[in-house]
Amino acid sequence: MTRLTRIASLATGLVCAASGLCAAGSDGQDFSVSVLVDGVAAPEYAARGRIYIEALKGKEFTIRLSNPTCERVAVALAVDGRNVVDAARTSPLAATKWILAPYQTAEIPGWQISGQTSRKFFFTETSHSYAKWLGDTANVGTIEAVFFRERPRPPIVAEKDENRTRRETAQAPPPSNADGERAAGANGRLDGAKEEPVPPSSAKSKAADSFAATGIGRETSFPVQWTAFDEDPRPAARVAIRYEFHEQLVRLGVLPRADDLYARENASGFEHRYAPDPYRPR
Repeated sequence: MTRLTRIASLATGLVCAASGLCAAGSDGQDFSVSVLVDGVAAPEYAARGRIYIEALKGKEFTIRLSNPTCERVAVALAVDGRNVVDAARTSPLAATKWILAPYQTAEIPGWQISGQTSRKFFFTETSHSYAKWLGDTANVGTIEAVFFRERPRPPIVAEKDENRTRRETAQAPPPSNADGERAAGANGRLDGAKEEPVPPSSAKSKAADSFAATGIGRETSFPVQWTAFDEDPRPAARVAIRYEFHEQLVRLGVLPRADDLYARENASGFEHRYAPDPYRPR
């Protein structure tokens, strides 16, 4: 069986009460992704066959991934079309993935730049984004997560030689903890804008450069470690979120216009009312 190495967040997860047994109804229909700003989930708007959120310029955000099952799952996570672990542009199956323990919720704070550190996500203009610095802004404004289940493991055959079993057990190394605790990212707040890379020149229009994208900001502690995971190649779930600044959400019709001209569009010719009587007190 092919063993695929994937990256595991060290965020604490809840473990099944009975190993190998799944609770009824845990079919993965509730795999979820949400964007947190100041620790609160950003409001989501369904429109044009997509889910949108409003990008708040200069605000840091984290991405919350949730596994509702009692099995480990792997999650390929991309922001602006780039894997948040290695900034690569790949298919979901080939991507380096995060491993979530049973019933685990993990919050990914930023671009993983080492085994101990990430750099915070924050909303910015395309001209100052990480994607611009990488030279590829074709997919800015997107957050996408693809969830994969683990392939079933073959059953363990009972060993008839009890003495041999005891010897092998005594010689076996202690199991590694692939889903241990994550150290708190309690660094002091810095100005992420000062740490932005200088983007290369681009022939794109100034209008496109002003649209929402994600920057690479201040460092924060986020230790990770590698673990083995053999995923089922068929995705269990896919969640995509589009984000734009308020002005673009209005232009797309996701949010209503708030100017006087838009207010006139709500005017109507008739209502269920009667003419006021000037001879009666109001």
